[in-house]
Amino acid sequence: MARNIDRRQTLATILAHIRIKPGMEKRFEEIAANLYAGTNEHETNVRRYEYWRGAEEGLYYTLLSFDDHNSFLVHQSSDHHEVAGAQLGEVMAGITLEWVDPIQSASPLAPTNMQDLPAGATPLMERYHQNLPAQVQEWWKPLR
Repeated sequence: MARNIDRRQTLATILAHIRIKPGMEKRFEEIAANLYAGTNEHETNVRRYEYWRGAEEGLYYTLLSFDDHNSFLVHQSSDHHEVAGAQLGEVMAGITLEWVDPIQSASPLAPTNMQDLPAGATPLMERYHQNLPAQVQEWWKPLR
């Protein structure tokens, strides 16, 4: 269930487009279920973490929303994500991560924004911070 969000807060929200190898859909859904359970059991700064089947065979989506970009880094570098990442590599044909921004009058989520790396970040968090920055599109800014 979505929590109330102060609009002055910032979040990190991603829509992942995931292409699965033919015949690997059932295995992907098993991995997704385990990752969903681990994320919701062990992480406290998750706003949304949902998997969806697309209309096209083998196409899935994940909506991920975290309290902030650093919470996203905690998720990416968590033990359960690292285990699942290796498993996903066996079934995925490709993935595209798209940073998205909520329409404030049509979503309970706050804007997506980037943050500085937190003090004490692990090397894995540093790598994700460098490789997966929250990308705020220029065209969003005047609409916020």
